[in-house]
Amino acid sequence: MKNFNSIKKNSEFQNVYKYGKSYANRNLVMYVNKNKRKTSRIGISVSKKVGNSVVRHRLTRLLRECYRLNENRLKECVDIVVVVRVNAADIQYEEMLSSFLHLCRLHDIIETMV
Repeated sequence: MKNFNSIKKNSEFQNVYKYGKSYANRNLVMYVNKNKRKTSRIGISVSKKVGNSVVRHRLTRLLRECYRLNENRLKECVDIVVVVRVNAADIQYEEMLSSFLHLCRLHDIIETMV
């Protein structure tokens, strides 16, 4: 498996929460902050309120796949933190992808396909 660019440390999450801009839809909340790295990174937060560990890990895998498939379309190097809402507990991949891309367009960090 390829090494994945992710935010791991609590201080990095807190930095994005504090200085980043946020938008939300019914399934996700996305915080975005520019970074000084050469690549974009993603951090995923799924609360225990969303479901048990199987549900939380499934949602994490879905989000990671949404990011992986669209990583090359990102306009700039940014840190992204995605918080999964309780409504997303039983959604499928297509709806997760739609929610993720919607928030990326709101943040204007993704190239639109023409």
